[in-house]
Amino acid sequence: MAGVIFRHDSSRRHDTGVHPERIARIDAIEQDLSARDWLGYDVVSSPAVADDVLTAVHPTAHVNAIRAACAAGGGMLDADTIVSADSFDAATHAAGGAVALVEALVHGAVGVGAALHRPPGHHAEAARAMGFCLFNSIAVAAQHALDTYQLERVLILDWDVHHGNGTHDIFYADPRVLFISIHESPLYPGTGSAAERGHGAGAGFTVNLPVPAGTGDAGYASLVEHVVAPLVLGYQPQLLLISAGFDAHVDDPLAGCCVTEAGFAAMARTVRDLSAALEAPLGIVLEGGYDLGALTRSLAVTLEVVAGDPRASAEPAAQMHPLALAARERLALV
Repeated sequence: MAGVIFRHDSSRRHDTGVHPERIARIDAIEQDLSARDWLGYDVVSSPAVADDVLTAVHPTAHVNAIRAACAAGGGMLDADTIVSADSFDAATHAAGGAVALVEALVHGAVGVGAALHRPPGHHAEAARAMGFCLFNSIAVAAQHALDTYQLERVLILDWDVHHGNGTHDIFYADPRVLFISIHESPLYPGTGSAAERGHGAGAGFTVNLPVPAGTGDAGYASLVEHVVAPLVLGYQPQLLLISAGFDAHVDDPLAGCCVTEAGFAAMARTVRDLSAALEAPLGIVLEGGYDLGALTRSLAVTLEVVAGDPRASAEPAAQMHPLALAARERLALV
């Protein structure tokens, strides 16, 4: 067994209609992985998140508001975010799958795994649904690791092309989570300045790495290899989590970056090597990705690499990319 994948049928019942974040995303992922025999991963049906675990991040009033909107038949929460009658069930299983993944990793049942659900979560703020997201699954899972297992250091690397503003804000003052985001800027939601470094006890534990449209494999891979890796080795996390959006792909319709499957493979390889060096487990939580072919191919190669399949590995960046050099200078890593 290479690892574990958590999924749930409710992801197919979160009906957004004609929308970029649509049912076809999860259908394409599951059909592709099934045809590949799930890449050797064990496949487990996700539980719904426990109320107290969810409300450790999201106030009860927010949870109840999402529940009520779905019970009323659904509708638009904002210009981008839609719920249907079954969306609450899908969102609680998405969060529950991420929590179950963390539990499996922390207990040592597996060293690597993924939670593959929709809706995504990284834009969801503590008390606000936005950007296709209802509950912040990766934040709920990380908070569970801190609260239940008394972990002291958790990494969240967000390589979705959009800044994970919700995760950023939830842990902005918490030194127990090192949040690193690589995202296109300017782009929705307009947050994630490199000057935002955390607050209070969390100062220095938020690292935003904005990149311009057109950034491709070399830029992304170099940032992970030459900026993210030194920060992670210095931080020594006990758990590594990736907010894995694949909308930085060159074929994605919602952004302007130019990453290919080789770029995602290179980033995944570096994080896999960090996980091995630190003897810390690695979990992947699905976020965005809206071109179905790019999404399925990029996710598959990422899962292959983190499971240690050498055929999926890519060569490292030949030299440090100017984006990485500038970030290292800004962060005093040179």
